[in-house]
Amino acid sequence: MAELVYPPVIGAARTMFKALDLRFDIKGTEHVPQQGGAVLVSNHIGYLDFVFCGLTARPAKRLVRFMAKESVFRHKVSGPLMRAMKHIPVDRAAGLDAYRHALSALRSGEVVGVFPEATISSSFTLKNFKSGAARLAQEAGVPLVPMALWGTQRLWTKGHKRDLGRSHIPVTIRVGEPVPTDPAESADSLTERVRGRVQELLESAQRAYPVRTEGAHDTWWIPAHLGGTAPAPAEAGAAGC
Repeated sequence: MAELVYPPVIGAARTMFKALDLRFDIKGTEHVPQQGGAVLVSNHIGYLDFVFCGLTARPAKRLVRFMAKESVFRHKVSGPLMRAMKHIPVDRAAGLDAYRHALSALRSGEVVGVFPEATISSSFTLKNFKSGAARLAQEAGVPLVPMALWGTQRLWTKGHKRDLGRSHIPVTIRVGEPVPTDPAESADSLTERVRGRVQELLESAQRAYPVRTEGAHDTWWIPAHLGGTAPAPAEAGAAGC
């Protein structure tokens, strides 16, 4: 079936990125498979992360079907777009339907995008991963593709005002080699392996980020362990973030 909505939305996103004059540093897009199913796994630090994750699949000419909370699909603007782009609604009270939907997409050769932390990390550090992405990949017999985003929290994230002006904000993205799945391995073990790989990619993205933080006044987006003023993981966890 022809994709009538997704390509124009991608075009609109690229126009927006150009208008904002975002400074992209993206490496590893060659690791996104050019064909066949795969689960794209990323950290989650901002509301626009799915757009940036999807961007990494464009060199392979792939469209990513993201799993997103069901409330997004009820919104009068985003809902019709999400459905037309064949993203997958997740009702946390009845997650089996979403799981089956994603499994069917993977078996038909689609790329499915998952944020295993299940919510934005307000500490901008990596939270614990849910095991659903690993279980999906194992049951579908497809690889997990780890990736990490950095800088996207500066555009729009939980608890902070949007900055969608022409701000020249750098966005650094790293995509890692696919992680093959083995049905004999436990989903928890696979989840921890993939989380470790995402952590490595995140640290690589942070090291490459061009903004110096020493002496900076605007440090809310920088994790506490890197000298910023973002809440520490324990503090963010106590606040439900």
